[in-house]
Amino acid sequence: MNADFVLSGVRHEYRKGAEALSGIDLTIGCGEQVAVLGANGSGKSTLLKMLDGLVFPTAGTVTAFGQPLTEDSLEHADFRREFRSRVGFVFQDADVQMFCSNAFEELAFGPLQLGLPEEEVRERVEEVARNLRIERLFDRPPYALSGGEKKRVAIGSVLTMRPHVLLLDEPTNALDPRSQVWLLDLLGELKAAGHTVVIATHDLSIAEEMADRLVVLSEEHVVVADGSPAAVLAQRELLLQVNLIHEHAHRHGGVTHVHEHGHHSHAHEHGASESDD
Repeated sequence: MNADFVLSGVRHEYRKGAEALSGIDLTIGCGEQVAVLGANGSGKSTLLKMLDGLVFPTAGTVTAFGQPLTEDSLEHADFRREFRSRVGFVFQDADVQMFCSNAFEELAFGPLQLGLPEEEVRERVEEVARNLRIERLFDRPPYALSGGEKKRVAIGSVLTMRPHVLLLDEPTNALDPRSQVWLLDLLGELKAAGHTVVIATHDLSIAEEMADRLVVLSEEHVVVADGSPAAVLAQRELLLQVNLIHEHAHRHGGVTHVHEHGHHSHAHEHGASESDD
């Protein structure tokens, strides 16, 4: 399998002594669907930003599509254009990436920056909006959108660029159960089309459903597990140690019972109850 990304010995500090990643060796293959799991503060969002060329290693190297991914390489117009056309990033908070006056302009912004003709841009916007069922939002400003609507527009603004790689940070945040099901369906379609998808999440059920492979980061910012969903999720002690599941104790009739609880979405258990869009 060809590699889209290779990280070797990667460390990252936001400031001296504030380490976000420590000694990361990781390869993301072309067409893989990978879920990066970790508790808050483990470094999973930093890892996604590094794959998108938004932050760079304090030590170690990152290659993207066989080329070094560095601040210097992104200064070169040809490499920057090629990289930005192939990799799309959806932030955890949709408000961070929405800055246009309405939803149509949000969806059109990326393709316009690629220098595509206006007619092709409109065709892409209309196609993506139709697939995401957000045509009715075209004239609405971001502040008039619900959380779920913002998330759909944010994802749409990336899809109009037709990236090969899609990076999603906590993609189920702000989504109701119906929209979570929609997101899983979308990820399935992207997988069938051969796209590489990497999500950062602490939601074990979403990770299990969408990913071919799980990568677990500890609170010490290192990779402590990397394998199939079945193999990784079977390591209950490890998941307890990295704070992805926890034990809850209660008493019945003088007997203490201990149960494990994880961070789970209930999208499929409860179905499409009520949409926020």
